[in-house]
Amino acid sequence: MSGTPTRILLADDQDDVRSGFRLVLDSQPDMTVIGEAADGATALDLARHLRPDVVLADIRMPRLDGLELTRLLAGPQATRPTRVVVVTTFDLDDYVHTALRHGACGFLLKRSGPALLIEGVRAAMAGDALISPQITVRLLRQLSPPPSRPHPTPDTLTDREREIVRLVARGSTNQEIATELVISPGTAKTHLANIQSKLKVRNRVEIAAWAWQNGLVSPAS
Repeated sequence: MSGTPTRILLADDQDDVRSGFRLVLDSQPDMTVIGEAADGATALDLARHLRPDVVLADIRMPRLDGLELTRLLAGPQATRPTRVVVVTTFDLDDYVHTALRHGACGFLLKRSGPALLIEGVRAAMAGDALISPQITVRLLRQLSPPPSRPHPTPDTLTDREREIVRLVARGSTNQEIATELVISPGTAKTHLANIQSKLKVRNRVEIAAWAWQNGLVSPAS
């Protein structure tokens, strides 16, 4: 672990939520909250000036909502891409999909609790992505492929890479993948980098979406 704590910016229009998040995150020796914003426009300005490692963003905020904030900070056009984890009360499918398409590296529900919040920040810093388990099944179902539309085929991946993609789509961490396949976490990370390159995706969430869209996993699997 680096000796420098992860620098976090909180964006939420509710004072008590920000205070609660700050208490949880500042209690971790490897994290520090460096700023707070009660609306999306302020969050955007603070993110550009403070350059946090991770922004935790609510969706429904005044002036600029969290989805647009995510696009501006983490989307393809961002000049200095910032890791954004969406943390919200609202788990509507449209919100989930839009946040992930805009580059969010996690989507957490506020009711998921402090442990998942901490895990989400650490996953973002590790280049992983975390989605609250409560929404996974719905996400899988909605991302099932339209049968008539051609997709890049799984044949571009090796058998081992397809195994890893399936595990990523089921929410496995690098350590869990390594344990399941009897490989080192470093080897699992290398495989994931190769998979991202082959599929032209940016993170684990997009790997999982590709897997669901191409039928490598299903909601029932």
